[in-house]
This record gives sequence, C-alpha cells and structure tokens, in this order.
Amino acid sequence: MLKRLQDMPLSFRVPLIASAMMVLVGVVASQQVLSSLSSVQEARLQELARLHVDGLAVALGPSVLRRDVWEVFDTLDRATAAGSGQRMVLTVVADEAGRVIAASDPLRAPVDSDVGPLADGAQTIDAIRLSGTEDHIRVAAPLDYQGRNVGLIISELNVADLVAERWKAGLYLLAGNAVATLVLAFGGYLAMRRMLKPVARLAGHMGRMEGTLEPIPASDVPKGDTELARLFQTYNAMSDAVHAKAEAERRLAERERFVSLGRLSSSLAHEINNPLGGLLNAADTIHTYADRPEVVRQSAELMQRGLGHLRDVTRAILDQNRLDRAGQPLRPEDFEDLRLLFEPEVHSRNQALDWQVGAAASALECQAAAPVRQVTLNLLLNAGAAAGMNGKVGLTVANDGNGLSISVTNTGAAMSDGDLARLMDSGPLPPGGGVGLRLVHDIVAGLGGTIGHERAEGQTRIRVDLPAQGGPHA
Repeated sequence: MLKRLQDMPLSFRVPLIASAMMVLVGVVASQQVLSSLSSVQEARLQELARLHVDGLAVALGPSVLRRDVWEVFDTLDRATAAGSGQRMVLTVVADEAGRVIAASDPLRAPVDSDVGPLADGAQTIDAIRLSGTEDHIRVAAPLDYQGRNVGLIISELNVADLVAERWKAGLYLLAGNAVATLVLAFGGYLAMRRMLKPVARLAGHMGRMEGTLEPIPASDVPKGDTELARLFQTYNAMSDAVHAKAEAERRLAERERFVSLGRLSSSLAHEINNPLGGLLNAADTIHTYADRPEVVRQSAELMQRGLGHLRDVTRAILDQNRLDRAGQPLRPEDFEDLRLLFEPEVHSRNQALDWQVGAAASALECQAAAPVRQVTLNLLLNAGAAAGMNGKVGLTVANDGNGLSISVTNTGAAMSDGDLARLMDSGPLPPGGGVGLRLVHDIVAGLGGTIGHERAEGQTRIRVDLPAQGGPHA
C-alpha cells in the first residue's frame, strides 16, 4: 500500500493524504458530538426518571405498606394520564419480597407475580445509558417511605425518539463530513496542481535537454522570492556553472596540448637541426662533386634518409595536435608517433626507454585516438621529468579483458601529495604544479576508466584501465 502511494504523482498524493487526515479528524469530531448528545439525552432521562420515582414514592408509600392494590393501581393510572405515559410505557410496583403489588399494564405484570424477570437487566437511575439499538430501557429504583425501603419501582421508558435523534445526527455528520472532504480534496488537488506547475515545467525542461543543461528563460521563472523561484534561479546558476566548467576544461585541454608540444620543442629542434645539417652538407657535396656519380648517389641517399626523418617528426607533431583527429580510432601507428615525439626527451637526459606495445589492433581500434594519445603523452612527459638524468622510463600497452591497459613507469622520486591529488582526485587543484595530471584524470574519467598508482622497489607505476568504447569508430 505504501509502495503504491509512493508511486502516485505528488498532485494526487498530497490531497489524498490531506483527505485521509480530514476523515480522521471528522470521525473524531463526530464521535465527540455524538458523545455529547448522548450525555445530554441520558441526563434528561435521569432527571425524568428521578422525578417520576420520587413522586410515586411520596404517593405510594402508605398504600404499599397496606398492600392496597387498587389504591396503588389508581395512583399509577393517574400518573400515566398526567403526561408521562408517552415516555413511561410501563411502571411496576413491588413489595419488599419482590412480589408485584400493581402495574400500569396488569397484563405484562400480574398482581402477586415475581418481579425478578422485569428487574433483570434494569438500570439504576444514576447509570442510565442509551445503547443506540434498543427502543426501550428499564429503570429500577428503591421505593423509600419515611426513611425505610418498602418496595421496588420498575419503569420501562420509550427512548425510540432519542435513538432516532442520534441516528439522524450521525447521518448529518457523516454526510457533512463526506461533502466537506470531497470539496476540500478537490480544492487541494487544484491547489497542488497550480503549485506544482512550475516544478512540472522545470522537469519538462530538464527532460528535453538530453544530457545538456540549458538555462530556463526568465519568462518561465516564477515571480517573487518564493522557494520555487529560488529553485529555478539555482538551476540556472548551476547550468551556467556547468557551461563555464565545460568551456574551462576545453580551453584547459587545448592549452595542455600546446604546453606538451612546447615541452618537446627544444628536443624536437635538436632532432630537426641534425638532419638539416646533414642535408646541407650533402647538398654542398653534390654541388662540389657533380662530376662524380658515386659521390652524388651517396649524398642523395643521405638526403633521402634525412628528409624521411624530418617527414616522420613533422607528421607526428601534426597528428598530436590536429583537431580533425577527434573521433578517429586508435592505431598502432599512434604509439609509434608518441615514441618518435618522446625519444628526444629520453636522449636529452640519457635515459633508458622500455617501450612495449603488445595490444592487438582490434583492442586499440575500440578506443578514441585523441584522448588516449593525450593521456599517454602527458604521463610519459611527467615520468621523464621525474626519472631525471640516467633514469629509466617504461611504457606497457596491453589488452585487459575487453578494454585497454596503459602502464607508465619511472625510477625517479615518489610523487608528491599535490601531484597525487591532481591525478587521483576530483577536488580543487592544489596550489603549485601544472595541470597535465588533472587533465589525465578528467580525460580518463570521461572515458569511464580508472587510474591506479603504485610505488614499489624504487619505481613509480601509473596504470590507466580503459573500457572498450563501443567499436572500431568509437
């Protein structure tokens, strides 16, 4: 029942709960009204019965002592004719032994019969109670005369009108409560629908966005400084913050891409400068010994190798920074490009490079090339900087179930707490340091992957596990 109530719309649930509470209040109030009515009716009956019995006691005392049947009957008949007969339908007078002396209806209580059957179930005057189902009640009272108990008076009262009055009052209360509950429930439903209309508008706006947050137009924001207005304003502020964060992340990614390129520029300049020197020497040799075919051939082969190296370096730089690579699948050639870009860093520090790319092409093509290249290059650059002179840097790329595992190791010092916070956490960036490690964290999180850190035997290992992104054109 509770589960079904929770599944109902709020515009139905609140009026229904309010109606149930109103019904409960109506039932309690009706019981109080009926209880008060019963108390008034019973007090009236007690007063009537006491006056009747007291009057009979004064008039019947001597006759009961003499056991004068006709005098007792005459007194009862006159008392009935005086006006109490409509309520007192039967009055029986018995002596101390419980034998009937006279009754207003001799057929129901013959003279000298036992009064016990009539006395059974009779109430005392001070304890008269209306059950609500019986039209007649019997009341028993002692007959006292001059301070002495000389007999018993039993009266039967017709309370059909009082019972009918109680039923009528109950029906009026029931009908009034039902009408009031229905009217107020319908009014509550309309009020809740009106109050929740802005919430429905907000939910519909969010449902149409398909994963993107768009501000709600000012014309749709509720007027006034209400809770709903503040909710809409908070949503718009959150939407603006999300857009600002996305724009900042985009600019951060672009900046980090060019920062990575800048870190490689000096080493790449050396890689380009050496082939250029050789090419100039080869061109000068050809110019000087143009009449010697074997020298020209050797110089031409040297120029061809140098130009090929320049072509590879240039292509690797372009592939790393080309915007049109977005959405392209990862290939083994992408890691060869990264090696070509990173090797000048290794050579400048006289480091040892352990390069192991063992993942199958089918596993690579289920990943997007641009983010994976960016993650790998950033980790390699940080590992190279941490390893220092004569250190060791390693890269291992392998299949991991249906996904891809990338491990980068170095023999440098352990990572600082600030660097670990940038790489592993999503909180605010600690002061100092760059943004490359946080960019790695954000890209991996966006791809649904995980990052692990391990420091053992003087070596730091960063492992990135990426799930398959859906197919060759992920």
